[in-house]
Amino acid sequence: MRHIDYLRRANEVARQARACGNTPFGAILVDAGGQILMEQGNAEHELHDATAHAERMLASRASAAYDKKDLWGCTLYTTCEPCPMCTGAIYWANIGRIVYGISEGKLLEMTGADDKNPTFHMGADKVIAAGQKNIECLGPFSEMEEELVAPHKGFWDPDQAAK
Repeated sequence: MRHIDYLRRANEVARQARACGNTPFGAILVDAGGQILMEQGNAEHELHDATAHAERMLASRASAAYDKKDLWGCTLYTTCEPCPMCTGAIYWANIGRIVYGISEGKLLEMTGADDKNPTFHMGADKVIAAGQKNIECLGPFSEMEEELVAPHKGFWDPDQAAK
């Protein structure tokens, strides 16, 4: 399945983000023909910007680079379900589909009360439902959970690496 391949690539981007000292999230933008147009990891540490989430930054870059009509045919693949801020950015950029690997609930389970990621208890589907666009939202992919959680191990809680 192509979704799995693209989520794996987004997970590699998340690993790169962590290697640069950022939180381990990654996103890629794929056009209607299956070509990867852009990749983006979280960059809040390097940019000193708490809003430098992978999905928000990718949506912003895509909005500047491509026509809204073309973006409607694109898919944003992301390792974790986008937060409300990122889902809003995807909405405004006019990206027609979101595919995410693990749910916001799973992310909250991993991060707990860590102040680096005060996770919302609101899925992307709720943000999309409040808007006027019929953005398709697919996920989570439970068969990939272990793989997608791996870059997070030991990041949020050093004792977690032993689990």
